[in-house]
Amino acid sequence: AHELGHKSEKLEKWLAKVALAQSFYGHFYVEHNHGHHVRVATPEDPASSRYKENFWFFLPRSVIGGLRSGWRIESARLRRQRRRTWSYRNNILNAWAMSVVLFGSLIAAFGWEIAPWLAVQAIAGFTFLETANYLEHYGLLRAKRADGSYVRCSPEDSWNSDHVVSNLFLYQLQRHSDHHANS
Repeated sequence: AHELGHKSEKLEKWLAKVALAQSFYGHFYVEHNHGHHVRVATPEDPASSRYKENFWFFLPRSVIGGLRSGWRIESARLRRQRRRTWSYRNNILNAWAMSVVLFGSLIAAFGWEIAPWLAVQAIAGFTFLETANYLEHYGLLRAKRADGSYVRCSPEDSWNSDHVVSNLFLYQLQRHSDHHANS
């Protein structure tokens, strides 16, 4: 989902939303690309963990903050196009609709007994995603310019290493800094 969301082809972007459907985390598609990448390593980014911040405090802040941010970004995009926010053109609503169809189909096929397992796997899925965010940005803060804007994102604004242990901790994202500096 992460990699496909960065692609320019419509099919690949659609597949990113499909991949996020199982975790009911469709707002990530919008927030990650248009929020996180713009505000990484700043206090305004809900997906950048702060220095000495406990993961269990970070998790709800990132989940709720990412949802709010994604909705604001998508609403603004649609307003610029003179379109309604509550429409089929809304990428977040599209992604959530995919989740509803997926979950509904699975419940129809296997019965309500599967519902708790769908919830558990969805929570596990977005928790793993947020764990990666926590590790990849822990304690990093971009410098501010005199005018109050932040300096351009550089490789120093994300953690990564090509060492085996850190590569495992970062879920095979050993080039994460480059991913942000040259997205």
